[in-house]
Amino acid sequence: MGLWNIRRWTQRKPWQRAEKATNRCPVALTTHQLWMVSLSAPVSRDRDALRTTLYPFTRIDDDRARRWLAEQWEITSRDGLAARLDELAGSGYRARAQQVLGVSPLAWDAALYVDISRRGFACGLISEGEAWTALKNIVPAVVSAYASWEEYADHYLLGRKVWRDRLTGTSDEPAPQATADAHLRALLDPANRASPWNLAPWSTISHPDRAR
Repeated sequence: MGLWNIRRWTQRKPWQRAEKATNRCPVALTTHQLWMVSLSAPVSRDRDALRTTLYPFTRIDDDRARRWLAEQWEITSRDGLAARLDELAGSGYRARAQQVLGVSPLAWDAALYVDISRRGFACGLISEGEAWTALKNIVPAVVSAYASWEEYADHYLLGRKVWRDRLTGTSDEPAPQATADAHLRALLDPANRASPWNLAPWSTISHPDRAR
């Protein structure tokens, strides 16, 4: 994945009201773009998470994305971002899951891969075009592995369980598994009109791309 055209990180002054993210991404995503962004939906549980644009938050906060990448992933450079994405695409956490559970949950790594790509775009480590290239790179493996959002969700939870079990009892202990379970149920709920998985059904990526 080529990475270039870095733009400066910008930090909002305390008295400035955060700009809506839709001002940075004013054009609605195509059906394929929404599907690709939706791969990170299980990770995006925050109230201000935006799941229908490439930008990950409802309000522009580039510095927040920068801090999160540095603190959670030790990503502070373009090279660091590219290396982490390559790792998640190549083996990621699923190698450990294969040892523990006998299955290789690509969905967990794919969700993290897309989430990191979006935050990398948000803080300027990669351009919008580069972010879309990164997301396109993970699509063939995901489509080959799963036939529905339900299957994708099941494997995401398996991967998260292995990851969480390794952190249990440490200072980095994550949110309870029940929290992730509830979030996935909401995403899969047919009555949830806000769910990106309902806006972009699994079969969307197998049909010609179009404007929404």
